[in-house]
Amino acid sequence: MSNEEYLKIPMPDDWHLHLRDGEALQVTVPHSASRCRRAIVMPNLKPPIRTVKEAADYKDRILSVPGVPHTFQPLMTLYLTDSTTTEEIARAAESDFVFAVKLYPAGATTNSDDGLTATRNAAAVFEAMEKYDLPLLIHAESTDPAVDVFDREAAFIESDLAWICENYPSLRMVFEHVSSAIGVEFVESQSHRMGATVTPHHLLLNRNDLLVGGLKPHHYCLP
Repeated sequence: MSNEEYLKIPMPDDWHLHLRDGEALQVTVPHSASRCRRAIVMPNLKPPIRTVKEAADYKDRILSVPGVPHTFQPLMTLYLTDSTTTEEIARAAESDFVFAVKLYPAGATTNSDDGLTATRNAAAVFEAMEKYDLPLLIHAESTDPAVDVFDREAAFIESDLAWICENYPSLRMVFEHVSSAIGVEFVESQSHRMGATVTPHHLLLNRNDLLVGGLKPHHYCLP
């Protein structure tokens, strides 16, 4: 195979990593640190990482796990709540270890009960993030029970994400674990200011893999 036919990544970065907390760190941190140089660490713990101080303490817990290579760099994030202040955003931007803020709609996913109850509740926070150039990471999933489970990404784009993009044109964003053609098209429409993460199984599998020939529960994934 010639050099033109493949891409070699000696030490990749993980742009969406759940290390969890407590005893789990003894397993998750060595596994990730042995494979990745840097990682965006998700903040949806119990309780969540809401402040710069909590992020600093969590980073210390991660790096104190025995055997972690000194080269491993956890890039910390804050968990956006209805109570997040613009002052906390300023502190995050001034720090050298908080790299983004994560939006979870309340009730959408694991440990999201403290998430935003309404996206527009964070209007002042979005303005501050735009001012300080602090990126917003977005779990794009509607929690409206009337919305079909396979349409929740598209519904969130229409009801919430489009509003953020319209009102905060300089805010940098990452559309997390994009799982639909509509989601990909929306990211592409936002040009350089929006990126996306994607899981391998969302690239390889669709509803036919889940349902045709009988239900295969291990292929089920949200969002």
